[in-house]
Order: sequence, then structure tokens, then C-alpha cells
Amino acid sequence: MKTFVKLCWIFLFVAGKLFSQENIKGQITDGSTGNVNPVLIINISAQKSSLSSMSGEFAIEAAENDEVRFVKEGYYRLEKKITKEDLASPLHILLRRMEIQIPEIEIAYKPTGNLVKDSKYLSESGKLKALKSDITMYMKSPLNEPMPDNTVSKTFTGHDFNAGQVNVMGVFKAISGIIKKASKPKITKADYNETQNFLIRVKNEISLDFLKKYGMDEEQIDRFLLYANKTRMLAKNYRKDFKNDVVEYELKVAFGEYRKLHKLNGWEK
Repeated sequence: MKTFVKLCWIFLFVAGKLFSQENIKGQITDGSTGNVNPVLIINISAQKSSLSSMSGEFAIEAAENDEVRFVKEGYYRLEKKITKEDLASPLHILLRRMEIQIPEIEIAYKPTGNLVKDSKYLSESGKLKALKSDITMYMKSPLNEPMPDNTVSKTFTGHDFNAGQVNVMGVFKAISGIIKKASKPKITKADYNETQNFLIRVKNEISLDFLKKYGMDEEQIDRFLLYANKTRMLAKNYRKDFKNDVVEYELKVAFGEYRKLHKLNGWEK
């Protein structure tokens, strides 16, 4: 009997938690320029998320004491613990923009006044100069191990006019390959937060007018972006190397397939 009563109390407690979920609503601004959009809203306690609208309005399922987080690139992250008052009236969320500090650049080279000489020196990147210096030092350094003698005697060969010459093209091809390999970011699988941040950046930086021409609203555009990301692996391939023209091309390729699956006049499936 005691066990049955205990189980009943546990059931009522869990049911109370489940049915106590409500929607909190509100407006997100930055205090100066107006609404901030789109912002990623995450209910950490309930593992739910949503995006604010273009007008800065938001809504997300939450209960009292839930921890809700507001995230947007270029702004300080804001965390809020939900109270009874928050459930009863709309929230006003203020996000503060991050300060951008430009690092001081120290130029060790002193210009001579000769435009040709100065521009040649300053246009060469530090990485390329370092690679050239390393290659030069390597070529001048003595061999650590003796090379096997596997050559034809000079008695039987003519004069070698290439003796002592360096394959300059080969050296610069090697340099170019090293720089390209070092500068290109490694492609890795995007986690949930990385994917959400990538999609937000797409909406901020890529013109989506070609979607709006088909009468697609914000929710429908978000649904298409999720489809494009899944089929074209956009966040995985481009979140670390974001190029507007490349991402826009991938979106239009995905949209060509998306149109075959959906009726976009009035956007009826």
C-alpha cells in the first residue's frame, strides 16, 4: 500500500512538471538601433529552442525556474531564469553588442621612399617570407647523412649545364602547396549550436529575396534552410570558410530540388 501511494505521488509530480509548461513571449532589442533579429533562444532546462522573428519578437515553451539563453553573433550572451511574473507578461530582452578591438600592428620595416622597393617588401606576407627563409636555410645547410653514390662517372658523360642550378618552379610550387594546405580549415561535423549559428549567419548575410518571391514567410524560409543544410551539408562544409557567393549558389541548387517536392504558389504541400 505504501509503495502504491509513493508511486502515485511520483506520477502526480511528473505530470505537474509536464503540464506546467507555458509559452513565454517578448521582444528583443539592443537599446539603440531597434530590434535584434534573428536571435537564437534556447530553453536549457527543457532542451528546446526557437528563433526570433524579423521584428525581434519571440516565443518559446518554458516553465517557472527554467533557464533560458539568448544567443546572437556579435552580442553578449544573456541568460535568464524564468519567474512567475515572466509567465504572466511579455518580456523585454536587451542584448549588448560586443566591443570590437583592432589589434595594434607594428611595422618593423622602415620605408626608404622608393615606391618600387617599399611596395615589393610590404606586399609579401610574413608566412611566405618565413617559408622562403626556411627553404633557403635548408638548401644552404650541410647534409646530415651521406647520399648513396648511384651516378654515372663523369668520364662517360658530357658537361652538365644544369649542375648547381635550383629548380625554382619546383620550390615555389611546394611553397604554394604548403600555404594553401595550412590556410584551408579542416572540415568537421557541425554540432547543434554551430548549425544554428551558421543558419543565423545565412539569414543575416545572404539575400533570400528569391525565396520571398514565391510567397514564403519566415517560418517557411527557416524550414527550407533546414532542408538545404541537411541535403547540401552547408554548416559542415562552409561554417569555417563562409563565402557568400558559394553559400548562395548552394542554396539555389538546393531550392531547385525543393521546388520539385513542394508547391510554392501559396506554399501548399
